[in-house]
Amino acid sequence: MKKIIIFSMLLLMIATAGCKRDFLDINVSPNSVTPGSISPDLILPRVEHAIASRMATAYRVPASWIGYWARSGTYGPNAEEESYNITTTFGAGEFAGWYDMLTDLDIMEKKANAIGQTFYEGIAKTLKTIGFMYLVDQYNNVPYSKAFDLANNILPAYDKGDAIYADLLVQLDNALVLIKNATVSDNKNIANADIIFGGNQTSWRRFINTQRLKLLVRQSQIPGFNPAAQIAKITADGSGMIGSGQTASVQPGYLADNGKQNPFWNAHEQLYTGDEADNFNRANNFLLNAYRSNTDVRFQYVFDPAASPVNNNTYYGYNYGEVLPNSDPYKAANSSGVGGPGLSKSATQAQWLFTSVESLFLQAEAIQRGWLPGSAQTAYENAVRESFIFLGVTNAVATANNYLAEALPIVSWSLAATPAAKITLIGTQKYLALPGINNFEAWVDYRRIGVPTNLPLSLAPNRAGRVIPLRYQYPQNEFNYNNANVNAEGTINPQSSTIFWDR
Repeated sequence: MKKIIIFSMLLLMIATAGCKRDFLDINVSPNSVTPGSISPDLILPRVEHAIASRMATAYRVPASWIGYWARSGTYGPNAEEESYNITTTFGAGEFAGWYDMLTDLDIMEKKANAIGQTFYEGIAKTLKTIGFMYLVDQYNNVPYSKAFDLANNILPAYDKGDAIYADLLVQLDNALVLIKNATVSDNKNIANADIIFGGNQTSWRRFINTQRLKLLVRQSQIPGFNPAAQIAKITADGSGMIGSGQTASVQPGYLADNGKQNPFWNAHEQLYTGDEADNFNRANNFLLNAYRSNTDVRFQYVFDPAASPVNNNTYYGYNYGEVLPNSDPYKAANSSGVGGPGLSKSATQAQWLFTSVESLFLQAEAIQRGWLPGSAQTAYENAVRESFIFLGVTNAVATANNYLAEALPIVSWSLAATPAAKITLIGTQKYLALPGINNFEAWVDYRRIGVPTNLPLSLAPNRAGRVIPLRYQYPQNEFNYNNANVNAEGTINPQSSTIFWDR
């Protein structure tokens, strides 16, 4: 009953406190929920759910670019996406969607600060670092310091991506202090409103430390980058980072009902009606073959078997961008869906936000780079095992150990002869561990360290020599309504304009 009540409150907030904010609308109902009447405990569950949902379901395009997914044979080509010819109208919802959630978090942060609810304030600061990280990772320079000061800066200027990252680390400093020193009882209803950790301070501190490491690893390729001072803060806190079995997940009380299902399940496995949710996205042959040709059983967990196999091809994928003849016998029903049983367990499952799998791979890379103490090999192998465990592979640890013992370049630590090769190996196994879990992270690592090294380009006939985009164009609305500031960023070319950490 408690979960149902929380979810009902969440749906109310989605309906009343969400997306549209029309500054020119003079017809305001006196009965409408307004920013002045919303308290932190009402904002938090809505925005936690929204962030987890976006991270889990909004990155189909990077999943396709990076070799995870491909268009099923039931559909025709998407010319703009598959040719990499990205315009100002492509993916515009990313910019607006993140700023919508960040606005809610900014309201929550300010309200919590005003009434002394420091736990809520710290959570807001923490979650804002995720939203701005995603914006920088797609657009580089974006509005930040003046983004929410609409009274004085309704047309905000753009801050540099590296400056934003630097300040995000400062915000994590502040968030850690606020949460660590918070008196939980002073933060109204936080045990119910916090649908990630239920108001557990130690869990939030681990989350902050892991988010800090993620921001640092992003910048690992920048010449002269030295994370020592930031790593020292992680160590000094003493809470550690997200470890095995400690995935940060959102659970408002998902139900097998209309608008109440787990977001990933609802997007890629099954609608509440029982109908198939996604017959567009299918296994990409690049990833499917990378598993199958290297004795890796995880393909059976990240992909679904074909509902109606043709020629006994139970697992069947497509080549990204390929134009298939109408006579091709393989359609959506004859190919492998992307909501495999290791990802889509039920309509009521918690929605992952920051998985133990990703955290352990981040830690393995940091150890290999000499940032953290410990054995890089042990950390790497633990990360691979965690992937098998997370997906629910049968006899997960034993199966993972057998896989790790294979004398294959794609998995064997001993065959990676140089420090650079070991970073590539960690990145490759991270790539194999995250399909469907964090498609966006794979696109980040492709740009950051060039993994996977043998990723094929789109087969779209109109690709014309273009390569996987390095970033998005600014959305057309910015040119329509914030023209001077967006034009001050100069001409953006997604083929050659890079994010500041992409070296």
